[in-house]
Amino acid sequence: PMGDTTVRALDGVSFSIEKGEFVAIVGQSGSGKSTAMNIIGCLDVPTSGTYRLNGRDVGGMDKDELAEIRNEMLGFIFQQYNLLPKLDVLENVAVSLVYAGLPAGERHERAAHALERVGLGKKLHNKPSQLSGGQQQRVSIARALAGDPAVILADEPTGALDSHTSREVLGMLQKLHREGN
Repeated sequence: PMGDTTVRALDGVSFSIEKGEFVAIVGQSGSGKSTAMNIIGCLDVPTSGTYRLNGRDVGGMDKDELAEIRNEMLGFIFQQYNLLPKLDVLENVAVSLVYAGLPAGERHERAAHALERVGLGKKLHNKPSQLSGGQQQRVSIARALAGDPAVILADEPTGALDSHTSREVLGMLQKLHREGN
């Protein structure tokens, strides 16, 4: 017999993150970091227990409510930059604002401002393929910033970068955190 095949990714985990905190979740492979990130980012809901985001219990929300929260409150930065190769840098950032229902002019203005903040104000019309890995990751940071989220979630944002570029990207995230919004 196989026995109990139930996998508990986050059993007995409890923590609070307050507004303004800069938090890193670290642990060995398979320890539940990605599961935690998916729950925090409203990409997944816990099967038991409670997750409150800004005081609201996320566990009881339907897909539409979760999508709305992701769109309004959260910015995501991934290890893979997920940039669209046919679009230039400005359009790559602006496209993330389509769901916010903003007119094109405002989307482009906010995208340009976010790209300025990450030091890419002179690269607005470059295609992703014309940028280094570190610059592409900065585009994805700008994309996360453009929506003016309350929370930015970065899942191994330096995983695809060399150590020097990794330090630069982490430094940029810390600088943006200090600046707040």
